[in-house]
Amino acid sequence: MVLFNLLTVLILFVLLFYLQRRGVSFGKRVLLALILGLVVGCVYHLIYGIHSPIVKDTLSWVNIVGSGYIRMLKLIVIPLVLVSITSSILQIKDMKTFRTKGLTIIAVLLFTTVIAAGIGAASALGYNLSAVGMSAGNAEIAAGQKFETKLDSFSAKPIQQQLIEIIPTNVFYAFTGQNSADTLSVVFIAVLIGLSILKIRQYKPQTAEFLQTVILAVQDIVMEVVEFILKITPYSILALIIKFIATSDLNSILKLVSFVAASYTAIIAMFIVHLLLLTLVKYNPISYIKEAFPVLSFAFMSRTSAGTLPLTVNALENKMGVSQGTANLAASFGISIGQNGCAGVYPAMLAVMIAPTVGIDPFTAAFLLKLVFVTALGSLGIAGVGGGATFAALVVLSTMGLPVGLVGLLIAIEPLIDMGRTALNVSDAMTTAIITEKITAK
Repeated sequence: MVLFNLLTVLILFVLLFYLQRRGVSFGKRVLLALILGLVVGCVYHLIYGIHSPIVKDTLSWVNIVGSGYIRMLKLIVIPLVLVSITSSILQIKDMKTFRTKGLTIIAVLLFTTVIAAGIGAASALGYNLSAVGMSAGNAEIAAGQKFETKLDSFSAKPIQQQLIEIIPTNVFYAFTGQNSADTLSVVFIAVLIGLSILKIRQYKPQTAEFLQTVILAVQDIVMEVVEFILKITPYSILALIIKFIATSDLNSILKLVSFVAASYTAIIAMFIVHLLLLTLVKYNPISYIKEAFPVLSFAFMSRTSAGTLPLTVNALENKMGVSQGTANLAASFGISIGQNGCAGVYPAMLAVMIAPTVGIDPFTAAFLLKLVFVTALGSLGIAGVGGGATFAALVVLSTMGLPVGLVGLLIAIEPLIDMGRTALNVSDAMTTAIITEKITAK
C-alpha cells in the first residue's frame, strides 16, 4: 500500500509539472495543490487513521519534498536579507528617505499589532473563552511545565539585553542563523556595509564601484536560487498539506473548537483590517488578495514566517510594485517585530481566557487597555529573542501577572492555529510594505 500511495502522490506531482509546462499561472497551481493535498490527506486519514504504519511510512517519503523545501527557504533567508538590503542602500541617493521608510515600517507594524491585540481580546470575550474547568492530560501538563521553564530562562534576560543582542559580536556566527536574533543582526550588518560603501564612494570611487559590482553580482546569484526555489512551491504545498491532514487529531481539535473558532474569527477580522488599510492608501484589495494568495498559502502550510521571506519579497517586488529597499526592509522587520498573529491576536486571547482562573474580570476597561498596551510593547520585545507566539505569550502573560503554564492546555490545537497566525504575520509584513511605499512616495 505504501508503494501505491507514493505512486499516487508522484502522479499528482507530474500533473502539477504538466500544468507548469502548459503555462498555467503560479497562483492556480498553488490552489490546485492545496485542494489535491486536502483530498489525499482526508483519504489517508479516513482509510488508515493517524497512527497507521502505512501513513507513517508514506509520509516519511512525501515529507522529503515538504521539509526539504522549507529547509531550502531557510537556507536562502540570510543571504537574501544581506545582499538585498545592502544593494538597496547602494542605490539610494537620499538617506533621509531611507530613514523615513525604516521608521514608517516599524510604526505601521506596531500600529497594526495594537489593532490585532484589540481584535484578539474582543474575539475571546465574544466566544466567552475561559481556562476555568479545563482538564489537562499528560501532554498538556508537560507542555505547561515547558512553558514555565521557558519563562524562567526568558525572565533572566531583560528586553534591553535582548535588543543589545541584535548587534552581533561574531559576524560569521550571525550568518549561521542559529541565534534567535540573527535575522535582525543580518539587517544591522547589511546596513553597516551599505553605509560604509556609500562613505567610501566619497573618497575612493573606484573601490566603491568595485564593491557595488560584487554585491550586485552576489545578489543576481541569490535571486536565481530564489527563482528556482519558487518554481517548486506547488509541490511542497501538496506534500505539506497531505501530512497535516493525514496526521491531525480531529478529536482533540473538536474538544477545543471554541478556541479554534475564536482564533480564526480574529485572524480573518484582522485580515479584513489589512484590506481596509490598503484601501485607505488606494491600493486595490482584490489585487492584493490575488497576488498574495500563493505566499499566504505557503505561510499557512509551512508555519514559518522566516521561511516565507523569499516568497514575500518576490511578491512585493514583482507583483505589487514595491521598491526593492522597502520590500526587503518590511519583510525582514515583519518576521521579527509586531507580528499580528503571533504577537498580537494570540497573546491577547490567552490573557482573556486565563484571567478568570486567578479571579480577574477580563471585561473591565482597565484590564483590556493594559492588555493592548502590554501586547504592543511585547511585540517589539520579541525582536531580539525570536520564538514567535511562545515568547510573545511569555511577555504578555508574565507582565499581566497571569500563569503561563495553562497555555499547555492548548497543545493539541497549537499547529492548527499557528497556521493562521503565520499567514497573518506575513500578510502584515506585505501590507506594511505597500502602505510604506504609498506614504513615502508622496
